[in-house]
Amino acid sequence: MGTYRERAMEWLAQDPDPVTRAELQVLLDATEGEAALADRFGAKLEFGTAGLRGELGAGPNRMNRVTVMRAAAGLAARLAEGRPSPSVVIGYDARHGSEQFALDTAAVMTGAGLKAWLMPRTLPTPVLAFAVRYLGADAGVMVTASHNPPRDNGYKVYWGDGAQIVPPLDAEISEAIDAVGRVDELPLGEGWTVLDEEIVEAYLGALTRLPVGAERDVRIAHTALHGVGTTTLTAAFARAGFPAPLLVEEQFRPDPDFPTVAFPNPEEPGAMDLVLRLAEQGRADLAIANDPDADRCAVAVPLTAHEAGGRKWRMLTGDEVGGLLAEHVLRHTSGADRLVVTTIVSSSLLGRIASAHGVRFAESLTGFKWIVKAAQPGDRFVFGYEEALGYCVGGDDGPVVLDKDGIGAALAVAGLAAEAKREGRTLLDLLDDQALRYGVHATSQLSFRVDDPALITDAMARLRKAPPSELAGRPVTALDDLTAGVDGLPPTDGLRLRLDPAPGGSDEPGSSARVVVRPSGTEPKLKCYLEIVAPVDASGDAVATARAQTAAELTALRTALSALFAFS
Repeated sequence: MGTYRERAMEWLAQDPDPVTRAELQVLLDATEGEAALADRFGAKLEFGTAGLRGELGAGPNRMNRVTVMRAAAGLAARLAEGRPSPSVVIGYDARHGSEQFALDTAAVMTGAGLKAWLMPRTLPTPVLAFAVRYLGADAGVMVTASHNPPRDNGYKVYWGDGAQIVPPLDAEISEAIDAVGRVDELPLGEGWTVLDEEIVEAYLGALTRLPVGAERDVRIAHTALHGVGTTTLTAAFARAGFPAPLLVEEQFRPDPDFPTVAFPNPEEPGAMDLVLRLAEQGRADLAIANDPDADRCAVAVPLTAHEAGGRKWRMLTGDEVGGLLAEHVLRHTSGADRLVVTTIVSSSLLGRIASAHGVRFAESLTGFKWIVKAAQPGDRFVFGYEEALGYCVGGDDGPVVLDKDGIGAALAVAGLAAEAKREGRTLLDLLDDQALRYGVHATSQLSFRVDDPALITDAMARLRKAPPSELAGRPVTALDDLTAGVDGLPPTDGLRLRLDPAPGGSDEPGSSARVVVRPSGTEPKLKCYLEIVAPVDASGDAVATARAQTAAELTALRTALSALFAFS
């Protein structure tokens, strides 16, 4: 393998990018550059079901043109196995390096003899996922790091069914990537096809078949968080007949530096501040945010009627939006063969909804790559969601995209809010309706971001070896190690703890709690997913009482977990 310096010299000789070559040369010339070289050349970005994702910079442990060209060559080799003339469609967002990475991928693919289509411009990830099936491509590549920090980029791979790859395909592609030699020796082509706006028009046309409903009187404030979603979302709203959304001026144009937010993720504190301010000023009914590649959708609603002092706004959780959209889809579709799916870390509410509507329900591992593959023979997949603000909305003929789609979800939320508004109600009223029917399903998430991923590995090992007997006064009655596979699901790195009510506590009869702990698949985070379910009777302020009760219990659980995982 050679020393880090020798590896860096070899990398420098093949790197086509003057920026990363200059960066690497500075490290080679610096007397204190050894630690930085070890960081870049002592490990490499691993290709998995999420593709590649990491910080921009020189070396195999960074996202750069060499890393991307090697990934493209490995993917091309795997696609060529058993296919006479494989094809791939390539999309990209507006992050630093995205367009160049897409062009490099097209050059490597055509040089390897594959047919390659390049998207016409920066576009949301759902448009690329749609294009894979629409064009009949054997695979798709989306250059994006979604909602990661500005210094990151990524490389997401879709297979010919339009869904993200799953094992063992990821390992096969990774093995093919490892077999790639120097990138300056790869044959590069120029014969790829740049698609025109027809592909966007086809996607927008497909969205009109979604079960949005007939009502259109709703006022939306929207932010793209400096991402690529604005033009596609506004076109979708116009095509569907909704009023044009109010747009956050500071955030609607793509900007890879994301200057107005600490993290370009609508789940992060402060990310929604500007759109909430606009929604209040414009007396909007809803505030909606997409993440930078527009595959996720966040929703906020006003808590009070408009007053001179302004309204207070509340972010809906992914589980709340998921439950509302599920019933909306089920009201606007028909058939006992319908399937709704969510993940093992999401709320158990969807199972209750499915049972009430007489349709099939399934749980999957975390990630849409698993959600869209949960269907069994005879199932018709019409809706799936994950608590991390990802939704796949389908009609009677199935979903437009076999992945999460923040544009389609925004349309469906707007339609649902318009239906409620016609009746003088809001999404909060609909949430109360669900609480009365199914009980309060209160969920929360707790994340621990670390600089050293080994800390997460150590924490998971300790938890497996010595799990707690109780959390927040609730006895732990069952612990499922997800690495062994549970409920017929593939193995995954995670633990699920089931908790009974605290002895002598004030919990309503039948209340229960659950905690799932797992490492993030895309960021150096340990994530904890909490749920408390409390029944609701039909008397007085029962819903408000149950919500207050479960909120207090969630706070206690979060405190207990923070003490259990004390990384600082």
